[in-house]
Amino acid sequence: MTILVALGTVACQGRGTPPVTAPIQTEHTPMQTPSSGTDTAVFGAGCFWCIEAVFSELDGVLEVTSGYAGGHVKNPSYKEVCTGTTGHAEVARIVFDPSRISFDELLEVFWQTHDPTTLNRQGADVGTQYRSAVFATSAEQRNLANTYKARLDASGAFPAPIVTEITDLAAFYPADEHHQDYYARNGEQGYCQLVIRPKLEKFRKVFADMLKH
Repeated sequence: MTILVALGTVACQGRGTPPVTAPIQTEHTPMQTPSSGTDTAVFGAGCFWCIEAVFSELDGVLEVTSGYAGGHVKNPSYKEVCTGTTGHAEVARIVFDPSRISFDELLEVFWQTHDPTTLNRQGADVGTQYRSAVFATSAEQRNLANTYKARLDASGAFPAPIVTEITDLAAFYPADEHHQDYYARNGEQGYCQLVIRPKLEKFRKVFADMLKH
């Protein structure tokens, strides 16, 4: 379990309403069971467009879906989640091949690519929907995440205590289609250029040996 210095965070601000883009030819269900030989991780780290863009580039990651978890409202809309009243966090569901990338390695990327010390906040985005969270899909994941969090705190890797929520996943709800593959489909948008692109550039330098080729 490697512990590195965090990359830092870029505020997910000025998002507004996403532009209407061509539909993606995929289907998303509230709880999609991974096929044999794959596993699933669910992370909240602020804006789900940012999370999706980062994890999609990792070798061994097969699918990343933006959505919501951790709340009490079934099938919430983006507008509802943005009010902060549903209890949901913006998350990414990551289907991966554990023979190519481990959950430990995913945790490493997770904690390096956002600020886990700010409660219910990432940069200028404030609200419980932007909280740092690991939604474990197994007891093993929950234990690994708690162990990693404790080691990071003990190491002094961050200037303040980690406030990442670690809990079991109860349900995952995919966001609307225009939120999926957002950076790949809207790379020239101002938000993508000013927020996601700089974050990706830092990520690619630190994790160059873990990227898809």
